[in-house]
Amino acid sequence: MSRRMIPSADPAHRPEPVPAALPPLRIEALQVFCDVVRYRSFTRIARDHQLTQPGVSWSVRQLERRLGVPLIDRARRPWRLTPEGRIFYRGCVDLLARYRQLETSVRRADEAPAATLRVAAIYSIGPGLLGAHATRFAALQPGVRLRLECLRPDRVLQSVLEGRTDLGILSYPPDRGDLAVIPWREEPMAVVCPPGHRLAVQTTVAPADLRDEPFVAFDDDLPIRQHIDRFLARHRAGVRAALTFDNIESIKRALEAGAGIAILPVPSVEREQRMGLLRVIPFSVPPPRRPLRLIHRRGQKPVPGLADFIALLTEEEPGSEATGDLGPSRHKPVATNRPGVHKLSHAGSQKAV
Repeated sequence: MSRRMIPSADPAHRPEPVPAALPPLRIEALQVFCDVVRYRSFTRIARDHQLTQPGVSWSVRQLERRLGVPLIDRARRPWRLTPEGRIFYRGCVDLLARYRQLETSVRRADEAPAATLRVAAIYSIGPGLLGAHATRFAALQPGVRLRLECLRPDRVLQSVLEGRTDLGILSYPPDRGDLAVIPWREEPMAVVCPPGHRLAVQTTVAPADLRDEPFVAFDDDLPIRQHIDRFLARHRAGVRAALTFDNIESIKRALEAGAGIAILPVPSVEREQRMGLLRVIPFSVPPPRRPLRLIHRRGQKPVPGLADFIALLTEEEPGSEATGDLGPSRHKPVATNRPGVHKLSHAGSQKAV
């Protein structure tokens, strides 16, 4: 009988022959693999699954032996999934979700009402970004109703901490011991301006090009504003804040009216760029990024469908960039106060960053 060999991107990871008979594949092994990919930590998964770290590594290698291909490229630091590993990860996410759905259906065959998964997201994410995920979730979990609510960032956090929401989606969550934070997307930011602006003809923009330009900014109490301020300060690019708002939609409307320029997450301006209402110009240096995170309370009781929905959101490989080929840059927000900013807001406006 012929035996396959496992190719490997890591010279230290020697190919091993696939034995004629492998032990039965356990559903737990697939869950361990998915958790390793999702959280990027063998140590954490060993603790969560009550295994040793070598035991977690052995579990992943057994999957590779069974498949005859490497799932993880160990030659890179930090490690990454191989193309085969990405395919296997996506398939395992669906398989585990379907298994949990089957298990739940069997256990609740005689129970009535469908469960409800409560999700709260900031306005700039909302149904537009989550729509496709919600549709897939409904197909995988017909017994769980997904309820999506769009709120200001502070209210998303409050709703999660008070137990009124099972999962929150926002940017720049606080570091708290009672809050579990899962990386989701890193959205590159770029300069946004009206089509008639002098910068609109440029293919890239240096931070220095923004000096003394009328700037439509976020309110200075928002983390995204502090993040942008630090980026500009690092590049010694002083801007003249003409207007401030607490949400992306109001900033875009002000730009369309010719109020100046802004720095916004690229995905939030895709519709206006497509319609020719605004121009999006990438930076010539590594751009600032808006980190979107999933949050839930630590130690909360199991919520039907929560693990499956998180898996659907993160299945493309955690920490993936949201869009574009803008160069990587990671900055921590710092608190700043910028004097001389005139605040323009509307009654009942919603913070949407």
